[in-house]
Amino acid sequence: MSDRSDIFAGDDPIALAQAWLSEAERTEPNDANAIALSTVDADGLPNARMVLLKEIEVTGAGHGGFVFYTNYGSVKAQEIESAGKAAFVMHWKSLRRQIRVRGLTEREEGPQADAYYASRSLKSRLGAWASDQSQPLEGRASLMAKVAKITATHGPNPKRPPFWGGIRITPLEIEFWADGAFRLHDRFRWSRAQASDSWQVQRLNP
Repeated sequence: MSDRSDIFAGDDPIALAQAWLSEAERTEPNDANAIALSTVDADGLPNARMVLLKEIEVTGAGHGGFVFYTNYGSVKAQEIESAGKAAFVMHWKSLRRQIRVRGLTEREEGPQADAYYASRSLKSRLGAWASDQSQPLEGRASLMAKVAKITATHGPNPKRPPFWGGIRITPLEIEFWADGAFRLHDRFRWSRAQASDSWQVQRLNP
């Protein structure tokens, strides 16, 4: 498209998303990788929450994915498991830009997940073991008692819990938005019917 230049230029939307995130990491004061993750329950009722995107996988030719990590027993993970789909938005006030992603999901439970888990602080690794995420909790004291028990059981180098790991979103749609004068924003939507298809890109009305 002739007018897709400057910050929107390129032939790989996943690589473009990585470039935007890298720029935001230099300007956004806190958690440039925060995303508002959206799922739906069995009745189709939407859920949304903030999580941290940990990896944008750029494998070339428009392929790759977006990875975050969670307890597989959590509400978000269970809803993703049931639907096989998810969406999220990243928004950066410092850049006046946002990215919307919709796609298919799968677990990341291999060496990649092990490596990320090992990179976390010890307290975070122990917390992953101790928390029955999304389940009712009697009080903070009971959670801290469980953390102490886990610490005694697993020691200073706990392995990744089998119920904790990554979720990869393979995009079928990525929309890039940038603020424009007089609310005439710039929007470009990349879309494909299947993950193996080539990307098609369209400019959208503000």
